[in-house]
Amino acid sequence: MTYTITAAGASSVVRRVVRAALPAAAVLLLAAAAPVSAQQAGGNWLFVSVTTGDGRSSDTRGTLLLCNPPQGHGRAAEACAQLAAAGGDIEAVPPADVACPMIYAPVTAKARGQWDGRPVEYQETFSNGCVLAARTGAVFALDG
Repeated sequence: MTYTITAAGASSVVRRVVRAALPAAAVLLLAAAAPVSAQQAGGNWLFVSVTTGDGRSSDTRGTLLLCNPPQGHGRAAEACAQLAAAGGDIEAVPPADVACPMIYAPVTAKARGQWDGRPVEYQETFSNGCVLAARTGAVFALDG
């Protein structure tokens, strides 16, 4: 049994593979580059990312949050102040007193980095963006 793939068919397959692999490659590249850049900058830092959606369809955005001086996203100063007050423990950031809608639109927050010389690893999936913001403050506010 032999299969013949036309040039048009091969081109279509290649485009689909590249489109599927490109976002994942970009996230991996950013994650791999983050520790080097952060170590050069020194101080407290976290590579933070937010993935919206579930495993079947998702979108991931991330940035390097530096806290000496605060930079990385529009609310970096606020995020760094909240982290400083919590000793770098994202779970210890005081939750906001807000009412969030009961809509399931999952978001996964991840952070990896260093705070006061200690490694930080954090990952949690929230039911929606409102719950994420209420529980983690400005740390994952990538939209600024």
